[in-house]
Amino acid sequence: MTQWVYLFSEGSKEQKGLLGGKGANLAEMTKLGLPVPTGFTVTTDACLCYLNQGNTLTEEMKGQILQAVDQLSEKTHKAFGDKKNPLLVSVRSGSKFSMPGMMDTVLNLGLNDQTVETLAKNSQNERFAYDCYRRLLQMFGDVVMGIDNQKFESRITALKKLNQLEFDNELTAEHWKQIVNEYKELYRQSLQREFPQDPIEQLYLAIEAVFGSWNNQRAKTYRRLHDISDDLGTAVNIQEMVFGNFGETSGTGVVFSRNPSIGEPGLFGEYLINAQGEDVVAGVRTPKPIQTLADDLPEQYQQLKAICENLEKHYKDMQDVEFTIEREKLFILQTRNGKRTSKATITILLDLFNEGIITEKELVMRLEAKDLEASLHPSFEEEALKNRVPFLTGLAASPGAAVGAAYFTADSATLAKARGEKVILIREETSPEDIEGIAVSEAVVTARGGMTSHAAVVARGMGICSVVGCEALTMEDSQGVVGEETIQEGTILSVDGTSGSVYFGEIPLEELSNTVALDDLHVIWDRHAKFQVRANAETPKDIETAMALGATGIGLARTEHMFFEKSRLLQFRQLILADSLDERLEVLKKLKQVQKDDFKFIYQAAQGKATTIRLLDPPLHEFLPKNNDECREVAKELGKTFNEVKRKTDNLAETNPMLGFRGLRLGVAYPEIYQMQGEAIIEAAYEVMNERGYEIQPEIMIPFTIDAEEFARVRESIETAIQASLAQFSQSMNYQIGTMIEIPRACLVADQIAQYADFFSFGTNDLTQMVLGLSRDDSPRIVSQYLDAGIMQDDPFQVLDEAGVGAMMKIAIEKGRQVKPNLKIGICGEAAAHPKSIAFLNQLPINYISCSPFRIPQAKMTLAQQGMESLIKQ
Repeated sequence: MTQWVYLFSEGSKEQKGLLGGKGANLAEMTKLGLPVPTGFTVTTDACLCYLNQGNTLTEEMKGQILQAVDQLSEKTHKAFGDKKNPLLVSVRSGSKFSMPGMMDTVLNLGLNDQTVETLAKNSQNERFAYDCYRRLLQMFGDVVMGIDNQKFESRITALKKLNQLEFDNELTAEHWKQIVNEYKELYRQSLQREFPQDPIEQLYLAIEAVFGSWNNQRAKTYRRLHDISDDLGTAVNIQEMVFGNFGETSGTGVVFSRNPSIGEPGLFGEYLINAQGEDVVAGVRTPKPIQTLADDLPEQYQQLKAICENLEKHYKDMQDVEFTIEREKLFILQTRNGKRTSKATITILLDLFNEGIITEKELVMRLEAKDLEASLHPSFEEEALKNRVPFLTGLAASPGAAVGAAYFTADSATLAKARGEKVILIREETSPEDIEGIAVSEAVVTARGGMTSHAAVVARGMGICSVVGCEALTMEDSQGVVGEETIQEGTILSVDGTSGSVYFGEIPLEELSNTVALDDLHVIWDRHAKFQVRANAETPKDIETAMALGATGIGLARTEHMFFEKSRLLQFRQLILADSLDERLEVLKKLKQVQKDDFKFIYQAAQGKATTIRLLDPPLHEFLPKNNDECREVAKELGKTFNEVKRKTDNLAETNPMLGFRGLRLGVAYPEIYQMQGEAIIEAAYEVMNERGYEIQPEIMIPFTIDAEEFARVRESIETAIQASLAQFSQSMNYQIGTMIEIPRACLVADQIAQYADFFSFGTNDLTQMVLGLSRDDSPRIVSQYLDAGIMQDDPFQVLDEAGVGAMMKIAIEKGRQVKPNLKIGICGEAAAHPKSIAFLNQLPINYISCSPFRIPQAKMTLAQQGMESLIKQ
């Protein structure tokens, strides 16, 4: 017989797949002796069986549920429908992976027209009893019976307005009795039936509703966004009710063991006195910060603090804990690994490691690429903020900064995103139905709610900037009103989720100012990495960014990128269009100083770290005028005739320029160009060494080599120029001249090329397109078709093609190392930084890979993780 139901005393934290995360943790906390209200879990297997059998609870399931209810009655000395001591329970979902707010919950189940009177008598609090009953009617009607929740809320709103009251907790027992009667009438009108008075019938219907909520649209959307399988199902947890709405010595709240926004140690959360848990997360009332609980209920605060610390040590992670205090008695309703910002994730893991709670291996293996990427949140430029005053402020719920157009519904936000707009979603408060609107937004702003409200939790989990609890904001007729200011649909706003400020208009973003400190992680990663990670960068800003993000050097500085600025482009065009060697040399004199200044900036920014500068590579046509109008403009600027410029442009035109006159072929035809660059590289290095004291060994890379003789000739030409430059300084310098291996023939004759080259660096983009016969400019459409058809598993320009490109690389490495066993070998294409590519490259004897600055932390982390995994396998 299949076991569909487990008492909390029967399970453990290892059974997350079967009991769901919530059920497994409730079982674990029960075993630890924590004050957990007793209960049982109906398994995820039961959910899948229910969904696969026409949404029906089997008789075997019902039998086991009834048996568990009997055992719950024995432990609590309460029973469903009992006139003296009625049992009331909560019914909550709980999947293997946390999905906050995505599935359904029912509280106070077991109340009916008779037991509500018993509850009032036993508690000596009639207001409390009827507040609980109306909550059951409202939640059951919404979740189980499908009645629009707004129909319930509108009756409370009308009653408060009639009595000039602001908050729900100001309503009296008589008010709640009136609401209960109105709710029961709403049942009759909406469903043509009475609210079920039998607690067992209530229980079966609630369990079925929670199982069914696994397939509601918001849950499906959440799973799609978070890459969670649809085949897991949800468990259902039935737990004895404890009441935070029992008066001023009762309360409820949500607390994190560390700050989920920045990772700072210490309790972070909120609570409400005289409330049930839904009041906190729904934003119905503004909660208090958890620290003030030390004044309201000091003994319970200290007990809660100690429990959170112990749970964190037990689970080895920051915990998100739900608690209720019923007449000064503390109960823990749930614990789970808390959702936090990406920046906080890194801070928390490092702190847990430094505190000895997790090992170095656990630290490395628990880091995720998405956290490293998302931790580089943008912020607003400091100068731009100096004289700006926010028109609206709230709680800084999720950090970062964003600019976009205001929209007030999830649907309008989704449509605006589809039109290409950047969106700021503004709501009075968000609900799970808003998930798609939140997902497409740059930021979320709400008028109500606290740091643990739906908007705050979901935005943090998605890495979306968010400001909540903006009390000055009201929503009127599809617009926001703040004092005398209005926010219309489409109004451009700037939102700062780090400070909790909202501004009118666009404020410039500063991309790197909010970077997490990665220094400690780099030390650990480097211990476990098989090779280094350099950067593809040539501007001082990019190099500074790369150094800040842990680059061990510059693997590719592309000199052609330095000539596309307008004034430089004109000089380079003058070089290309020169009619004689003398004219070219005259232009090269000017360009040499420009290049030398460029290289000095590079060496200074790299601060003495290894730097590989690639000589000019692109086809000359990229620098030439594209049409007759441009030819006329260039002719005028250079003092030439239109016919001269047009004739030269036509002569240099190529049918397939990517396989034409580029790279090393330029050095063969016009050796003076590469000579100029070689001189500029050496002279820049010499001057920076003397000015800054850095030890620099220039690495000069010649691109597009296909033959050893070709390479040797160009190298000799460059070295002649370099030696002439060094002679004027009366000083020697160690430098290296190597080549990019990016043509299949170069792989096959790598042993011959290695006789003259000091290092190899694979250019994966060109090598991929020539091995696969696939133009990278035209590849997206073709690759998309092949991916859809299952012919390709990955885009070969994103993930290295092991069978083809990888095989050519292996040949080249083997041949090169036969000639020079210590030949330095690098990979400088972006595909090298992909985790799948790194798994392959880890098998090769290479020295480094090189990628764009923002991919460096992810690449280093992946290297360390794979290094640790290989040790485990050994």
